[in-house]
Amino acid sequence: MAGRFEGRVALVTGASRGIGAAVVRAMAAEGAEVVAIARTQGALEELDDQVQSAGGKQLVLVPEDLRKPGLIEQVAAAIFQRWGRLDVLVGNAGAIGGGLTPVAQHAPDDWDEAFSVNLTANWRLIRACDPLLRMAEAGRAVFTTSGIAQGVHPFWGPYAASKAALETMVKTWAAEVANTTQLRINLLDPGVVATRLRSIAFPGEDPAKLAQPADVAPRFLGLCLPDCHHHGEIISVAP
Repeated sequence: MAGRFEGRVALVTGASRGIGAAVVRAMAAEGAEVVAIARTQGALEELDDQVQSAGGKQLVLVPEDLRKPGLIEQVAAAIFQRWGRLDVLVGNAGAIGGGLTPVAQHAPDDWDEAFSVNLTANWRLIRACDPLLRMAEAGRAVFTTSGIAQGVHPFWGPYAASKAALETMVKTWAAEVANTTQLRINLLDPGVVATRLRSIAFPGEDPAKLAQPADVAPRFLGLCLPDCHHHGEIISVAP
């Protein structure tokens, strides 16, 4: 029996580990052709081996930093040349910005990293992939956000601010296309999950007591299906 993503083309960022890798495995298991972007080549290759061993299609691996000038545009052009469209975009790559530190003490490079990865790279993905998603019959885009973006959370300055900006940008894009396309664009807050980013923020925490990436991957897949009717929303996974 064909999987729910059979024949669909997906682009996933932050794909080498954690939530991104779990989403890639889950989509590939249901027939998707996946373009996986992450900085760590070895981890991407290991992920590809896992996917193929489980019966999924060979991944298209892009072992690059999303901040590399022109990279996203090159990937979008390659997707167009190969498939002529993009069915699913999952913007999952994230950076915490140097760890938990008072706003006045953050190093400029840490602040810039948080905004360039969490916000600017996603804007470039939107800019490059919007035409490709419009070419699909049911284009879907999901971006990973965090409850940290809501309210006030001391010491989370660059991460919270960049995620709050991401939410505003994505909801704005969703509103702009709501009446003219079949696109469905949303944000997903996966809650507390055992990821590398979480371990940086809370190094003494036992990851075995937290939700695992595979636990939240199905929620991403649900927002990427043609029958998804959510649009311009922030979907939160219950804690």
